Amino acid sequence: MSEAVTRYRRSGWWDVVIALVFFAVALVLYATDLYALVPQEQLPLGLLITQSAVLCVAQMLRRRAPLVMLAIATGILLGNLSYGLPIPVIIVFVYLLVNATLSTTRRGSRFILAGAIVTVLTVGVADVGVTGDWRHGFFTVLNVFSLLIVPVWWSFNIRQHDEILEAERASSRQLHRIAELDRRTAVADERAWMARDLHDVVAGHLSAIAIQAEALLSVADRDPQLVRTVLKSVRENSIQSLAEMRAMIDVLQADNGEKSPRTAPATLAELDRLVDSARAGGLVLEIRRAFGDLPVAVDLAAYRIVQEALTNALKHASGGSAAVEVRVEDTHLIVEVTNDLTGPPGAGAGTGLVSMRERAHAVGGDFQAGPWSGGWRVRAVLPLGQPMEEWRVDSGTGRGRSHGEPRRTGAGPDRG
Repeated sequence: MSEAVTRYRRSGWWDVVIALVFFAVALVLYATDLYALVPQEQLPLGLLITQSAVLCVAQMLRRRAPLVMLAIATGILLGNLSYGLPIPVIIVFVYLLVNATLSTTRRGSRFILAGAIVTVLTVGVADVGVTGDWRHGFFTVLNVFSLLIVPVWWSFNIRQHDEILEAERASSRQLHRIAELDRRTAVADERAWMARDLHDVVAGHLSAIAIQAEALLSVADRDPQLVRTVLKSVRENSIQSLAEMRAMIDVLQADNGEKSPRTAPATLAELDRLVDSARAGGLVLEIRRAFGDLPVAVDLAAYRIVQEALTNALKHASGGSAAVEVRVEDTHLIVEVTNDLTGPPGAGAGTGLVSMRERAHAVGGDFQAGPWSGGWRVRAVLPLGQPMEEWRVDSGTGRGRSHGEPRRTGAGPDRG
């Protein structure tokens, strides 16, 4: 309702209605002789009605030329000074004075205020000079002050409040745009996170399945035991992929008011499963491990980096050899995967490298990948956040042991 009234007031019809109302009030005052204290000392009635008609037209055009319409009303007001000021002329003059102060530019409104102040002071000085009575001059200044300064001062207050309101609206619009940009950024980040996790979960397992299936087809009639090993690895990869996919879908389907299903993130404790899967795909793999308890984020990032690196090794070094080394150095976890190149290193889309780099950077680490000693190397340095006690490699099991723990004997690092 208020918006409809505001739109109507801004239309040209509203100015016509206001002008006609003022003209009707003037006619009523003229007809009842209530337009002045001493009606007999005023201009002829016909001339007064003509003045009101001119002022009515000025009200209709007040939006197009506020200063010009105010000048016309001021001229009519000055023409009535020697006869006494009729009420209809005063009402329209004050209305146009307020309109001009509100509608014109800031510079124009200041000009109106300065003119009103100069007029009040001039009238006061002139009255005292003519009458010689400072009391009469004082009350004359009060009358002119209420006629000029009070409407202008009130208009300035309204204008100031309108400017404050517009500034608040602009600030609100700006905050809304910032909130919308933040929302879009959050959505983009969430999509990037989902794409990265889907790539890690699906691409890694499915790539291993595809490579193992290809290896299975090549040895199906020659080595039943190898066929059984490969099929077992294919089944494990399929089950793991389905489990991780189902966990991710459950998280995405959880409502805001409900708790997301708790799922155990993949960790380096499951590194043997990755190694077995890579070996089942035909990769000759050597592994060295020297780490203890790790922060969850670092543990997950390291696991995904090794998973993606081994998947790429299966793609580009099928039938070749590779080496995985995960160790702790002071306050950092070093993850390094090297492999021979039996295929072109740039045959993929590069999504895996981007995902590994994002994983490392997400925990504040560093990531490097590129040619190395005739092959390919993936190296990530992940900060642990606090110093960890020294770990040494157990050559028999490939697992780490803390400083001071008895050394175990064995035949060397794991080999494929």
